[in-house]
Amino acid sequence: MHKLVLGAAVLAFGAWSAPAAFAQDMTVTSAEVSEGSTIKDAQVANVFGCKGGNISPSLSWSGAPSDTKSFAITVYDPDAPTGSGFWHWVVVNIPVETRSLPQNAGKADGSLLPAGALQLHNDYGTVGFGGAAPPRGDKPHRYIFRIHALTAEHLPLDITATNAVARFMTHLNEIDSATYTGLYQLK
Repeated sequence: MHKLVLGAAVLAFGAWSAPAAFAQDMTVTSAEVSEGSTIKDAQVANVFGCKGGNISPSLSWSGAPSDTKSFAITVYDPDAPTGSGFWHWVVVNIPVETRSLPQNAGKADGSLLPAGALQLHNDYGTVGFGGAAPPRGDKPHRYIFRIHALTAEHLPLDITATNAVARFMTHLNEIDSATYTGLYQLK
């Protein structure tokens, strides 16, 4: 009986302390879009009735695990009325020494990305960043910006890979991540 009580106490303590043991040390921020705030017109697409600049925000991150070998970035709208959300930006093979990207790094030619980084097609069907563009009158959509710390130095992908394959490979190699969420509604 004592072993059972001791075992239950250990399990209860483990469950109670687990969130602290797995606390997220990584952070990601942007000068243009802060957590929970409305996305600015510069980060809104210029499609589907939206008239924005379609410019990716600057991103800065810190706190990656010491065994990180590269980074990936995803931007996802889980509220898009597609049944599976909408992927606005997928970038892989960001070198490990990179800790920030400037505003507009998501332009199609990739010229503001670090050497070796690869942007894939977003759900608009274009390469690079695709800004917010929810249906007019829909509730505010959440745009989740995530930096992924990866164990792989290089994911074996090229421009022909789908963003689903890139996300699969990212998740297989992820050791930590950090997010922030911007909001946008087209009234």
